[in-house]
This record gives sequence, C-alpha cells and structure tokens, in this order.
Amino acid sequence: MTLPTLYSFRRCPYAMRARLGLVLAKFPVSLREIVLKHKPEAMLLASPKGTVPVLILQNGEVIEESFEIMCWALAQNDPHDLLLTATSDKQEAAKALIDYNDQVFKSWLDKYKYADRHPEYNEQYYREQGEVFIAQLENLLSKHPQLLRAIPCIADYAIYPFIRQFAHVDKAWFEQSAYKNVQLWLANHLQSDEFITVMQKFPTWLENEQSFVFGQ
Repeated sequence: MTLPTLYSFRRCPYAMRARLGLVLAKFPVSLREIVLKHKPEAMLLASPKGTVPVLILQNGEVIEESFEIMCWALAQNDPHDLLLTATSDKQEAAKALIDYNDQVFKSWLDKYKYADRHPEYNEQYYREQGEVFIAQLENLLSKHPQLLRAIPCIADYAIYPFIRQFAHVDKAWFEQSAYKNVQLWLANHLQSDEFITVMQKFPTWLENEQSFVFGQ
C-alpha cells in the first residue's frame, strides 16, 4: 500500500507538531528527512513555499501547515478526543491558544532566540514579551495538569514544541524561573513515549533518497 509522504526536519517545532499528530493518530506515513539547504525538488513542486512540514496524500492532495496536518491525522483516528469534539468551549479555547502561539508568541520566540539579529532591543526584552504567553500557560496549568483538562489535548501537543525551544534559549534562566507548572508540564511531555518517537533520527533524503515508515 502506498503511504502519504511527509517531508520533515527533525528539529523544526512545526515539523515536530506534525509528527506528533501522526504518532497520536497512529497513522503511518513515508517520512523523508530533508536538509534545509538542499530542499528536494519534489517537495518544492508540491509546496513552493519551501518550508516543512509538507504532507502529500495518496490522491495528490497537499497539506502544508503543521496544525492542519495534526487535525487531518486526528480526524482519521482520535481515541482520546484530542480534538475536543465533545466540548465546543474547550475546542475554541484550544484554537485560541494555538493561534496566539503561532501568530504572536512565535515571533517573540524567534527574536529571543536570535536577539543578535534584532538589535532594536536586547534579549531580555524579547524574553519578557514571550513570557506573556508563558505566564498564561502557567495560570492554566495551576488549574489542571494539562492546558485545558486533566489529560493532554491538541493544544498541549501543538504548543509544547515551541515552549521547548523557548526554554532552551537560556536553560539556566528557565529552570530557575517562577514558571514551575510550565516546567513540570514541559518535562513530562519531553519524557513521553510520543516525544521520544517523534525525535528519532533518520538518514536524510539527500543521502540516499530512502523513505522510512513513521507514525504507525
């Protein structure tokens, strides 16, 4: 059976998000690990924007946004109701958190991570802008172990790869910060079987044009 093809890059938080969706849905794909400086022509033909992840379905349909890939995979199989279909208010809350992560927090995260490229302000300023979102998550996690309920939902999985990146900019600062609930939440996810699975290393497509079955 021909599987959908996923173009991915191991360390990209958007690609992590897509791989998490596939793993959680137990939906197998043919994974192609790319080299960012040498993007495969087939990927660029399918998705000229040239960023990962890119999922190409068997019928040729292309899904090129990480959150859409998560939603597509979980629409096939979602035994733990990660999409929160049973609770519309929480579904809306999850979407709002993910939208803020993608549209606001990610911009501050990039400036914090690469502060030398954005000399308008210093690293601390950019970190403080990102902390607005971290504080919001800390408040949510004071109410239950995960962002919107006792068990993870799509918001947790869609957001924590970006919080991981934020934490790693200055790990010493993050570990001594006041965000104890976020620290625990993130640590638990990073130690999970799902995260270990999505962070497997695969030879790159550039080396031998070999795909690997992933996500089942």
